[in-house]
Formats: sequence, C-alpha cells, structure tokens
Amino acid sequence: MPTTPANGRSTDSAAASVPASAAQPIMLELVDEDGNTIGTAEKLSAHQAPGQLHRAFSVFLFDDRGRLLLQQRALSKYHSPGVWSNTCCGHPYPDEPPFVAAARRTGEELGAAPLLLREAGRVRYNHPDPASGLVEQEYNHLFAGLIGTDLRPDPEEIADTAFVTPDELDKLRAERTFSAWFMDVLDTARPTIREITGAAAGW
Repeated sequence: MPTTPANGRSTDSAAASVPASAAQPIMLELVDEDGNTIGTAEKLSAHQAPGQLHRAFSVFLFDDRGRLLLQQRALSKYHSPGVWSNTCCGHPYPDEPPFVAAARRTGEELGAAPLLLREAGRVRYNHPDPASGLVEQEYNHLFAGLIGTDLRPDPEEIADTAFVTPDELDKLRAERTFSAWFMDVLDTARPTIREITGAAAGW
C-alpha cells in the first residue's frame, strides 16, 4: 500500500484558507435540516457541544487503477488529529458553492487539482469527537472523482496519504483509527463512486 509523506508544500495552509486576512475568523454557513442557509457562525463555536448544523463537503478521489486516495489528518489539527479519512473534507465559506469549495480545498491540501469531480449525494450526521469534546453537526455535500498520483501534501494539514483498494481499506480500518464520519460519507457516495471507477475496482 504505497504512501506519500506530507513533506512537499511550503504554503501556509491557514493563510491560504482564509479569504481576506489571517486575523479574521473563519465563518461557516449554518443550515436547517433541509440544507437551507439560516445564518453563519465562527468555525470553532459551530463545533462546540452540542454543535450547530452547518454546511460541509467531503471528497473521494481515485487514481486510474480505481484506488481511493486517503489522507491521515495532521497531528497538529485541533479536531480529530492523526485519524485517517477520505481524500479531503472541509467547509465552504458563506455563499461559496460546495463544488467550488471542494475543488479549492483539494488543491490547497494535496497540491493537486482533481482531474474529474462529480456530485455524489448529501448526508446529514451528528458525530462527537471524544478526544476534543467537539461535535460534527454537518449537512455534508459529497463529491467523487479522479486525481493523479503526483501529490504535494501540505504538512500543516496532512500527515500521510495512501492509495488503497477496497481490501486494503478494510485492512487499514482494522489497524488504524478513522474519522467518525468516514463510513457515513463513503457509503452514501458509493453509487457515484462505482460509476466513476467501474465494477472491476470493487467499490
């Protein structure tokens, strides 16, 4: 199972992810149960228990062999540090379309743009993080697509990456800790993933 160390980018990820200046708080878009925007909240406050329902996105990208690109979240992250998860996830800025946010954030975190990106459904979940006490109350827009293998992960965001087959994913999940939301988003996105990767990939 090939892995790629996160040692290739020098861009300050925090500065890159804030639209105006690093001094400004990062704002998230609050939504109702149907995904309609009802306001905004500062990122950390939206995740403090019991959590506020907010818009998010999750991305699943595959190489030309149908292997899923996973990332291990950086150990320095305040929420779910060190766990393995899907290719990329995050939050759109207020009024930013989720598709645009997903493509933007993939480039910022992995140093590579998706070669293909398609909508893959939506899922709403509530997942507490026991380690931090924070809560993921998210209305999550899912995307699936393709990416090359020439990656330059930002070490501020990503500790490690791996391209895996379904069997390799099962083995890794038995050995490592994954994000609480991983299976929710993967299972919801599977129909689109199968269309993109083909039956032989096994997803």
